[in-house]
Amino acid sequence: MTSLEKNLILSVNAGSSSLKISLFSVPFPNGQKPKDFSHPEPVNLVFVSSISSISAPPAKFTFKLATGEQRLKDEPVESIKDHSTAFHHFLEYLEKHCSIPKQRIVYVCHRVVHGGDYLERVEINQEAYHHLERLSDLAPLHNGAALSVIKVCVDALSETRSIAYFDTSFHRSIPHHISSYAIDQKIATERGLKKYGFHGLSYGFILRSVSRFLDKPAESLNLILLHLGSGASACAIKAGKSYDTSMELTPLSGLPGATRAGSIDPSLIFHYTNKAGRITHDPSMATHVGVTMAEDILNRKAGWKAITGTTDFGEVTSKADLSASSTNEEDEEELRKSNPARLAFDIFVDRILHFVGSYYLKLGSDVDALVFAGGIGEKGADLRRIIGQKVECLGFSKIDEEMNAKAAKADDVVMDISVEAKKKRVLVCKTDEQLEMARQCALDQRFWEQV
Repeated sequence: MTSLEKNLILSVNAGSSSLKISLFSVPFPNGQKPKDFSHPEPVNLVFVSSISSISAPPAKFTFKLATGEQRLKDEPVESIKDHSTAFHHFLEYLEKHCSIPKQRIVYVCHRVVHGGDYLERVEINQEAYHHLERLSDLAPLHNGAALSVIKVCVDALSETRSIAYFDTSFHRSIPHHISSYAIDQKIATERGLKKYGFHGLSYGFILRSVSRFLDKPAESLNLILLHLGSGASACAIKAGKSYDTSMELTPLSGLPGATRAGSIDPSLIFHYTNKAGRITHDPSMATHVGVTMAEDILNRKAGWKAITGTTDFGEVTSKADLSASSTNEEDEEELRKSNPARLAFDIFVDRILHFVGSYYLKLGSDVDALVFAGGIGEKGADLRRIIGQKVECLGFSKIDEEMNAKAAKADDVVMDISVEAKKKRVLVCKTDEQLEMARQCALDQRFWEQV
């Protein structure tokens, strides 16, 4: 097999109950190495695959080619019991139905949520693996899943090299006074207690995409980014770098999510339960990680699911009775008290506005754009419309209703939904963490010198 045939990169994104996998090829036109590329992306998508409902069987397997051909959609797979068996199932499908020998895969890029003191990507060896195991206490829902997939990958794809890419790396530029807590600094340093920030791969992709869309260098941009999904966060970009972000020591802080409480008074959990410090024995909570009842409750039994009974924010929005909105605050209060979906929706809006306002001040009002991304950010036209109305007072453009309605189905990576281009823009970006990892891998010349 020639070196040009070994040109595939597998990007793996392990969520708490899901596994997203994308395969990319590195074209190497005319024998050029990736660093010579002038194209927007140095990789070509081959296919995307996902396995959902891993912790609520039967798991569902989806497989779609880059051409748009849908091979499988939500096919139940009884044999998938955890992330390890999910990845094994994917590899079997790859060889049996795609005629792609796994020997062609040069690198597997793994999204690892918490990288601790790692400042950049790291190739997985025994030392790195054990270091990431120790960090799993800080991100039990994700790091544990990622580590189980990494272990299978190292065993099943022995000829490939596994590279860990960290969400935390993007935020290493946050100033010390913003990342620090008002606690004993000796203990904070010894135990690594600080704001790390998350969704970094997504924010890196968004920053690069918005820079290209606005035709401005990334280092000249000040942005407020919103990654809104079942896990949600906000990020202030100052001169092209992360300046502040809503998730802190762990992904729990900041905005509420589908099952996360978001930022709360730390003492609340001790009034909520008298078992806060006990270790949970729920095997689906994490892999080889001890998790307290407090963490279990705040990570998995809170959020809008705790209020409404569903993790689907689209369902929350449809039941929120937004058409009944009134300028009378007393009427609004009655609606929130009588309609759980409306309460959940308004809590989410309120917390988002909290961070948008804070970051607007931190950026000295010099903001190029407010950017919506993530599953909810991309699909939630009503959420964008309402937030857009609230931030017009800060100088952001009014949202174009027609463009806002089209955003979810548009093919563009970045879409401008602003009415007035001269004002601060409101944009929607279709983020892609798997592509961001593959891109970084393809452009890292150190990885390709001996391929």
